[in-house]
Amino acid sequence: MGQVEGKVAIVTGGASGIGAACAETLAREGAKVLITDIDEALGKNVRDRITAAGGEASFLHQDVAEDAAWPDVIATAVRLYGGLHIMVANAGIGIGGLVVEMTLADWRRQTAVNLDGVFLSAKYSIPAIAKSGGGSIVIMSSLAGLRGAAGLAGYCATKGGVRLFAKALALECAAMGVNIRVNSVHPGIIDTPIWGKIPARGPAAGTNAPPDPHAMAKAVTPLGRAGLAQDIANGVLFLASDASSYVTGTELAIDGGMSSGTTIRPANPAG
Repeated sequence: MGQVEGKVAIVTGGASGIGAACAETLAREGAKVLITDIDEALGKNVRDRITAAGGEASFLHQDVAEDAAWPDVIATAVRLYGGLHIMVANAGIGIGGLVVEMTLADWRRQTAVNLDGVFLSAKYSIPAIAKSGGGSIVIMSSLAGLRGAAGLAGYCATKGGVRLFAKALALECAAMGVNIRVNSVHPGIIDTPIWGKIPARGPAAGTNAPPDPHAMAKAVTPLGRAGLAQDIANGVLFLASDASSYVTGTELAIDGGMSSGTTIRPANPAG
């Protein structure tokens, strides 16, 4: 307990899934957390769960792709809690579909949230984190930022983009001497609500049924199961805390081994 005691964090896209798990985990470990999201009802529910458990949290409605709103988000965290030490740039959307079928509007919306939103989170948080004495920026990428996936080319482009953005930003922060570390996190198949928003591929395509993360993970993940949002939050906590004080410009894959390759499990593991 207390791994981020006394620190102030912003978690974008914190109303559900991985973002909610990150917000609750950071608060449980002592951080004061500002949750932002476009979903006010769910975001306020996360805030209420944190405060009911004895933590400190607030919620602010935000579309991360809107430049003009960002100064107020940062100012709110500083006004409420006295500074800023941790930025978890988690907000993201998944729009599936073949490139030849994807509209330019969908391409641009996904890029606006997943890539522009990360850029803006860093641009506006760095001065506040530096003024607070330094800290950590954690950017949520994906396994799709490490390797391609048919039917998710647009998503891969955004998640691959933020991976290299994190590396370049880590070097910039080091060169500026602002004591800010920057790393990316790459979830694999995690059981979160985002799967319900991505069209099915393979045998289920055309059935209007979203992908089943558990069936997918059992088939292609070396560990043979889908991960949980808490698995990702645990990694974010490490990167946000002083336990990772010598870690910057790197990527943390939390994917059940998928980025390492494939494995063949025995047909009868019990022997």
